[in-house]
Amino acid sequence: MRTAPLSRMLELSRSVQREILIQPFHSGAAMMTLRFSPSSPFVRKVRIALTLLGLDKDVTIARADTTNPDDSLRKMNPLGKIPVMMIEDGSAIYDSRVILDYLDERAGGGKIVPRAGKERLGALRLQALCDGILDASILTVYEGRYRRPDMHEPKWLELQAGKVSRALAVLEAAPPQIDPMPNVGQITLACALGYRDFRFNGSWRSEHPRLVTWLDNFAARVPAFAATKPE
Repeated sequence: MRTAPLSRMLELSRSVQREILIQPFHSGAAMMTLRFSPSSPFVRKVRIALTLLGLDKDVTIARADTTNPDDSLRKMNPLGKIPVMMIEDGSAIYDSRVILDYLDERAGGGKIVPRAGKERLGALRLQALCDGILDASILTVYEGRYRRPDMHEPKWLELQAGKVSRALAVLEAAPPQIDPMPNVGQITLACALGYRDFRFNGSWRSEHPRLVTWLDNFAARVPAFAATKPE
């Protein structure tokens, strides 16, 4: 039986390659590997999305140590950050936003990432805002973790606190709806509030009652939120 020459095989269009890459798999075998830490809110986003999309049976999770230079994580992602998703062809996908987009397309598209229009823009903008809350929160944690108390920079901490307080004020004024299939923005908001509970003792709650109610409703609708509680 004759086979097409390699050069011909490589002529597959980029769009066809993408279609092959993202088609859903439901063989029962784990075909993806998620490098994770149980405390990471960005990993939590991915784990919640996997469950919502019905892809949680197609992935194994493997701990990563972002501080260990010998961890293979740094070969998968030169930034040494998590989450990283390894897929069937050996490719590594990062960061959480890119992974969620990949998972949505793998599940058929338009499920947690709206396809177009105001819905798409709104979901992506909400995700960006809540990722910003997480970035500022993590930088605050790192300031305490990696600097001696006498070396803390008050202006830096005030800058991060201001980002969080302004973002939470905007969200408290108009909490987003929760879709039957929560979108990437709603997932990220839940993870951001959960991280503030985890690392900052829920200090946001007293001044944001509408967000407290929002998070309670999200948790009731999405069991994966409780199942991925950080450790």
